[in-house]
Amino acid sequence: MTAVAAPAPPATPRSAAARLRPADMARLAAVGLRTRKLRAGLSALGIAIGVAAITAVLGLSASSQAGLLAEIARLGTNLLTVQNGQTLTGGTAELPVTAPGMIARLPGVTQVQDTGTVNNVNAFRSPLIPTGDTNALAVLGAAAAQRLGIDKIFPGERIWVGSMWFYLTGILKPAVLAPEIDSSVLVGYPAAQKYLRFNGHPTTIYLRAATAAVTRVDNLLAAQANPGNPGEVSVSQPSAALTAQVEAKGAFDTLFLGLGAVALLVGAVGVANIMIISVLERRSEIGLRRALGATKNHIRAQFLAEAILLALAGGAAGVAAGSAATAVYAHAKGWATVIPPVAWAGGLGAAIVVGAAAGLLPALRAARMSPTRALWAL
Repeated sequence: MTAVAAPAPPATPRSAAARLRPADMARLAAVGLRTRKLRAGLSALGIAIGVAAITAVLGLSASSQAGLLAEIARLGTNLLTVQNGQTLTGGTAELPVTAPGMIARLPGVTQVQDTGTVNNVNAFRSPLIPTGDTNALAVLGAAAAQRLGIDKIFPGERIWVGSMWFYLTGILKPAVLAPEIDSSVLVGYPAAQKYLRFNGHPTTIYLRAATAAVTRVDNLLAAQANPGNPGEVSVSQPSAALTAQVEAKGAFDTLFLGLGAVALLVGAVGVANIMIISVLERRSEIGLRRALGATKNHIRAQFLAEAILLALAGGAAGVAAGSAATAVYAHAKGWATVIPPVAWAGGLGAAIVVGAAAGLLPALRAARMSPTRALWAL
């Protein structure tokens, strides 16, 4: 009888045997973290704090900018102010009494209003001051009313200004584009000249111009207000000043982003620490997997995936916490909540990079571990 050898099974290509699917890799990484929940949670906390700081800083900055720009858009960017500047000797110049009327004649100017300052006159609200009769009327700015403890005008409500009583007729809303009005007590020119020795010269002139004519009017205001000495006139656009304040806040954003980066660095140290300890504790697992055919690349990829997954979980928690903090603060301020893509995407991206950097050394160490020596831990 002749023996016939059975055909050998086809050899499995080495590349196919060494392949590890991403789904399997993710499952292995998740198992490694689930077995050490408390330690993993504490390590992810550092990453979460750093990412939350980054998300909140960028979110609050974007929300405050959006709120301020919306307020500027609502109030208009066509408000211009004219104020008395300085003389050649450094003193305070005076605007001519005719300046408001001259400015009103400029083409493109739609509204003009002016105020003057009375020096050495204070306003009080005290029952100890003797009463007196007067027909003078006053309007309070928002901040002035708050300082005087007045939130509502009752019939006959009055305050002591200078040396006499003035009856109140109203309280102005906060003036975003003219904050100096908020702390003022506004009295009509005739009463101010009669009772408070006002000299009649305006100190600030507010005007609205057609939006298309703002630049042209701005260029002509100084000469129109004081033809004899245009250099002694100061012209400004309040909306431009507020926009500059928004840009100035970027310096503080950089500071807080730096603090967030420090927190991320601390989190990275925590991730690296837990991964090194994990490699030492799981030597038997590493040896068993190598004995069953796992390659160095498999071991390296497994521990690197665990570090990245750990950091990514912390990053996701940080994005959620930072977004929630932004939403709460923006709601309290009356702003629209804005979380720019760079905030959440940058936070998650930073977490992934930090996790990969922190897990690289432990992953390399695990991959270099000898299978024989690792199996001695069984």
